[in-house]
Amino acid sequence: MTFPIAYTCPEVQTEVRGHLGCITLNRPRALNALSLPMIRALAAALLAWREDPQVQAVAIRGMGKEGAFAAFCAGGDIRFFHQAVLRGDAELEDFFTEEYALNHLIHHYPKPYIAFMDGVVMGGGMGLSQGGALADPAGECEGTGRASPSVRAKAPRLRIVTPRTKMAMPETNIGLFPDVGGGWFLARCPRHGGEWLALTSEVIGAGDALALQLADACFDAAHIAEAWEALAGLASFDATSLQGWQRNYITAAPAAALPLDTIARCFEQPDVLHIVLALEKEPGEWAAATARALRTHSPLMLQVTLEQIRRGAGMSLADELRMERDMVRHCFNTRHLERYMTATDTMEGIRALVIDKDRAPKWSPPRLEEVTPAMVDGFFASPWPAHAHPLRELD
Repeated sequence: MTFPIAYTCPEVQTEVRGHLGCITLNRPRALNALSLPMIRALAAALLAWREDPQVQAVAIRGMGKEGAFAAFCAGGDIRFFHQAVLRGDAELEDFFTEEYALNHLIHHYPKPYIAFMDGVVMGGGMGLSQGGALADPAGECEGTGRASPSVRAKAPRLRIVTPRTKMAMPETNIGLFPDVGGGWFLARCPRHGGEWLALTSEVIGAGDALALQLADACFDAAHIAEAWEALAGLASFDATSLQGWQRNYITAAPAAALPLDTIARCFEQPDVLHIVLALEKEPGEWAAATARALRTHSPLMLQVTLEQIRRGAGMSLADELRMERDMVRHCFNTRHLERYMTATDTMEGIRALVIDKDRAPKWSPPRLEEVTPAMVDGFFASPWPAHAHPLRELD
């Protein structure tokens, strides 16, 4: 994927402080939701710094409504998606191609990458931050397709949460799927926790983010700005230096609250219908509420999402992102079901949850029991031959 050589955008502030490349997402009124110009500016900065010997590491944060921090990134600009589909705007295709290429660039970045996931971290914000995972994307446990805990990336990485972090992959709320590499990193969460997070669209805090291995450390929110300043003052960014720096700001995370035993037992089922049936047999209100919530989401896109994550467990990141690019094309033009534009579940979900806000989407089919394998399989057939795929250059 070829990005613009240089691209600036007022909603992405970049500067080099000492040996640290600093990125601040600066669209606070929209909780730093990503636009195409923001994606291009992020890619341009990272590509320039990758080749700059002065820059030894990169850190990224979001601007809140009352100053730096307290909001990282709420995802992609959903209203733009809706408007672009209605007007037939080709920039919608560019958005997903360039966002997924950016996610790949971050995951494979050759320099330390530190993500300050303070406040809202959802959807596209996860794509900007999960590239900070310590596990090497190429390192996998033999025979499982899951990242090996013994394999580390060459450059130190750090995903920082705080007690006010609100993390989610909320795409199934609107009849989409957890993209930006979600099928790769959610597949590597322990005990089917990633499948739970993807299917339910639930919001978790710092403790559960750590438990699901979607974060590495919890910092005191009151000292997060101090930590940012101190990071810029480091003389080097090797693992020892970064570990010494983070020890000054780590705090106890709120206790993890997820019932992982129940999640593991219910979400290992072969399909979403059986997951819901298993939840409905479990005692307690948590399982009952989870089952009810799943019954409100697009039955078709829930099953597509589960298939995505299960396939992603055995794929490289590049292949998984190519698969997502295929899937998202089908979401807005579901050719194999002869549904286009507003007739798709994705556009119906955006209408009901974001545009009209009546919260009464009319899914097709309306019940999990009516979803067939052929409906799902069509989302995984690539619209492009391999040599013409928009993400063919990812390796």
